[in-house]
Amino acid sequence: MIGTQELIMIFAVVVLLFGATKLPELARSMGSSVGEFKKAQKESELNLKEFEKSITEPIAPKSKVQETAQKLGIDIRGKTDDQLLDLIQKSAEKPKEVSEP
Repeated sequence: MIGTQELIMIFAVVVLLFGATKLPELARSMGSSVGEFKKAQKESELNLKEFEKSITEPIAPKSKVQETAQKLGIDIRGKTDDQLLDLIQKSAEKPKEVSEP
């Protein structure tokens, strides 16, 4: 582990290399770099967890009713097949818009 004397020596070398006027700018850029790195790390961990979750959870097969409703542009989330059948029937009863040439 780095002791007090080593830290003082490193700080002295940095001051000699960059000068006292550049130290605040250097510290800001290092801080923003560390912040961006942590943000990217959290994002990649989240993506990895989502990927692992998608692998472990079985994908439920869709019924024909769900497939048909999805093709018609009906949102199928949280709806039973009976509700979807009603929405499909309502969709089929709507008059089609005819565009004139």
